[in-house]
Amino acid sequence: MPIGTAVHDRTLKLCESMNYREWSGYYAVSVYEMHHDHEYNAIRNACALIDVTPLYKYRIEGKDATKFVNRVITRDIHKVAIGQVIYCCWCDEQGKVIDDGTISRLGENSYRWTAADPSIRWFHQNALGLDVQIEDISDKVAALALQGPTSGRLLKMVAEADIANLKYFRYTRGKIGGVDVDISRTGYTGDLGYEIWIPWQDAPRVWDALMENGRPFDLHPAGIIALDVARIEAGLIMLEVDYTSSKRALIEAQKYSPYELGLGKMVDLKKEYFIGREALVAENERGPKRLLMGLDVRWEDVERLYDAVGLGPQVQSTASRAHVPVYRGGLQVGKATSTTWSPTLKKMIALGSLQREHAAAGTELQMELTVEAVRHKVRATVRDLPFFNPPRKTATPVT
Repeated sequence: MPIGTAVHDRTLKLCESMNYREWSGYYAVSVYEMHHDHEYNAIRNACALIDVTPLYKYRIEGKDATKFVNRVITRDIHKVAIGQVIYCCWCDEQGKVIDDGTISRLGENSYRWTAADPSIRWFHQNALGLDVQIEDISDKVAALALQGPTSGRLLKMVAEADIANLKYFRYTRGKIGGVDVDISRTGYTGDLGYEIWIPWQDAPRVWDALMENGRPFDLHPAGIIALDVARIEAGLIMLEVDYTSSKRALIEAQKYSPYELGLGKMVDLKKEYFIGREALVAENERGPKRLLMGLDVRWEDVERLYDAVGLGPQVQSTASRAHVPVYRGGLQVGKATSTTWSPTLKKMIALGSLQREHAAAGTELQMELTVEAVRHKVRATVRDLPFFNPPRKTATPVT
């Protein structure tokens, strides 16, 4: 049975829908109101507060901590400065992705590592012979994501920290509500945003400080449903939705390399040995079999199909995580893994895993769409990711 996060008492009072879901053993709010419109609009037009405490979190320290991190991830940690955060993935010996997450370099040999899946066993297996301490701090550190165009202004008012000059994928230390916190300019929405790392017992004080000062910035608590729409617009992948961890895959086709997930830029083949390097060198030479791309669905095709049965167009208001076949010339050439109506872009979009020869931007494909229990095909154009990428996401100073 799930348990509450560090701010469960606060979210429970605000969750009018009582719509929760299980996330890594914790209760996570799916949607606070009966519909996620206000929460999504807060992410894109104002400011949203999201409890992301269920992320797995690890502290890596010791004389060989840097050597250990470099052994596991595909990026070169030596290129990362103290105070910097990176997004990365880690692979098995066959070069297939186990998980993806962020690493904050807290010191010369000190790191905070986040993951979607439990990774402690894998880390320990690959730390043999190294002087490194790996601590699971998932239940010691709470995390709140503050996302949206006005998030920077709210933080500048509330936090005792230099928020205005905090660069994209950097972190700083300060206080919120008298509590010592780490603040990273990161998030899962593809917008201006921050993640706040807090000692577990002090998380309610930070939540209260943000909520009490958030009204002028139109702050709303937001749940997973709104977050899901935003991350698809941003072209951000989700474990066990857009790809399967190689540790859980039942067949080879369920395993993905970084190149197949749009993470090729995060593979540094010039650095010293890392797990999966030989396999990734070979794949880099021959090219990946699949690519993760965006799909723009032709809305006029959707309208036509519904009109044919006497209905107005109906699209699921929440993002779909169901895989849907994608075709070209009658042959299946891939699948859409995450699909949503984008309120900001005013169109239906999807993330798609496509055979490389059919994945060039601008290629016209067909995507399966079921109307009244009958399967049809609608046109979909392949496009580069992300769909949504506002300048404010990376701009410094923050205004």
